[in-house]
Amino acid sequence: MQIARETLLRSYRAMRTIRMFEERLHVEFATGGIPGFVHLYCGEEASGVGVCANLTDSDTIASTHRGHGHCIAKGVGVAGMMAEIYGRSTGVCRGKGGSMHIADLTRGMLGANGIVGGGPPLICGAALSHKTLRNGAVAVAFYGDGASNEGSTLESLNLASVWKLPAVFVVEDNGYGEATGASYACAGTQKARAAAFGMPYAECDGSDYFAVHQAAAEVIAHARGGNGPAMLHVHLERWYGHFEGDAMTYRAAGEVAEARRDRDCLTLFRDRVTQAAVLEASALDGIDAAVADEIESAVLQARADPLPQPSDLLADVYVRY
Repeated sequence: MQIARETLLRSYRAMRTIRMFEERLHVEFATGGIPGFVHLYCGEEASGVGVCANLTDSDTIASTHRGHGHCIAKGVGVAGMMAEIYGRSTGVCRGKGGSMHIADLTRGMLGANGIVGGGPPLICGAALSHKTLRNGAVAVAFYGDGASNEGSTLESLNLASVWKLPAVFVVEDNGYGEATGASYACAGTQKARAAAFGMPYAECDGSDYFAVHQAAAEVIAHARGGNGPAMLHVHLERWYGHFEGDAMTYRAAGEVAEARRDRDCLTLFRDRVTQAAVLEASALDGIDAAVADEIESAVLQARADPLPQPSDLLADVYVRY
């Protein structure tokens, strides 16, 4: 498929930003300066970016506990995210949400979610809003193989089909629900689950940005066209543990090293576009350098920014319409 040069550059920057953001958090968390839990998205970048490259500012997404990548892919600012993870008052949620609850409604990001299977019901509401307002927008839920077994997810698949909502359900299947293998815990197939609710299904390799982009384009076009919901099943691998501090003793020896060596979505993307002379290596190098500076600046600023004060405790608790 033909993808515009600007889209490719923007997508590469988003994937590189996610990678550097997450790798820096891996280091920063070890120092003890970041409160709460952190779940990293390294290795899965092409999924969030490949999907969101097909979305507009009017479209909405809901994420998981592993939400940094989805936030960046949807355009949430890195500085505000870093401040939020550090618990600073300058964060996108004023330091009250932290890593697992980053949200930015101005970007159509309904939020990361510490509840497994918490995102699918949210996008049913967003999709109903889009349908009612006839604004042509779609709502997308990212969730994992573990969350695919949750009642909230299955009920959302049913509701979206019954109401014929412009919704897309993206199963990011990294093979593990925490430490439990998907082959052990997930009966049947995701394809059969989609069929059971009468929705079309697409499947792709999550290490291949182009495969994700193409498959996502198809299911999003289906939903945007008023044809009801669709499911996208993305096969991918996370490079770090379920959470920072997870020793991953449940994974086979060499499993992660093999994924890093053979299925790095950034390396595969870079090789493909440079070999095809679509993008120049120098342009990609320039993006790498700019992103590194952006991440460094975000960390330094977050460390220096103020913490929320006791007087902020009741701010933003209620919304009055």
